[in-house]
Amino acid sequence: MYRKHLFSVHFFYLLCMEKHALITGGAKRVGKAIANHLAKNGWSITIHYNHSSKEAEKLKEELSQAYTAQNFYAVKANLSDMKDVLKLIPKVKKQMGSISLLVNNASIFEASAIKETTPELFERNMQINFTAPFFLTRDFAIASSSGIIINFVDTRITTNKNSHAAYTMAKKSLWELTKMSAFEFGPEIRVNAIAPGVTLPPPGGNDSDLLQMAKHLPMQKPSGIDPILRSIDYIIVNDHLTGQLLFCDGGENLGKI
Repeated sequence: MYRKHLFSVHFFYLLCMEKHALITGGAKRVGKAIANHLAKNGWSITIHYNHSSKEAEKLKEELSQAYTAQNFYAVKANLSDMKDVLKLIPKVKKQMGSISLLVNNASIFEASAIKETTPELFERNMQINFTAPFFLTRDFAIASSSGIIINFVDTRITTNKNSHAAYTMAKKSLWELTKMSAFEFGPEIRVNAIAPGVTLPPPGGNDSDLLQMAKHLPMQKPSGIDPILRSIDYIIVNDHLTGQLLFCDGGENLGKI
């Protein structure tokens, strides 16, 4: 049964050989892993970046050399600037011809309880983590007659933890957008969300930090990237799935052990 499933996934990707994915924040960390995974399975990729120009160009070159039948493009856009946000989808469509998959992966993660949150920090987190994905979702629906949108939220949306108040509120809003846009855009466009938990060490951290963070999870180990990639496969292949949230958090949303 598992082999048959793998064959089905592979066959679906073969059908998608000419399809194009836009991944925001696609040059590093989770975004880079998604780009490599989709490229391996036949997708042409647009790698969005803001500050990571060297990483984006390097990834573009690596993918271009590895997958010569596909197209790869790196595009800069500052998601905190609405002018850049509104130009992004038209720019990508002009360059690539079409967009079949939008992955709203880019985000910022800033610590601040409600009492400590400044208007500037709140606006910055809402803009990058919610407002930009909102308008990219809108513009994708306008530009594409069919396709898939995958929003990256966070397992924190199931709690009321206040350590990253503005970030969490933005991600809660993004989950609500996922459901609302799935309702509006179906059946031509499907919209789903993925909620990672303890996935990669924080910048400057190491694996021991990650293991310590994961001790309280029901699975008692970090998820790594693979569950996220398998969730992306499932969303793409399951053509009746929309408005849903897949948790890749080792059960963190269930509560501490």
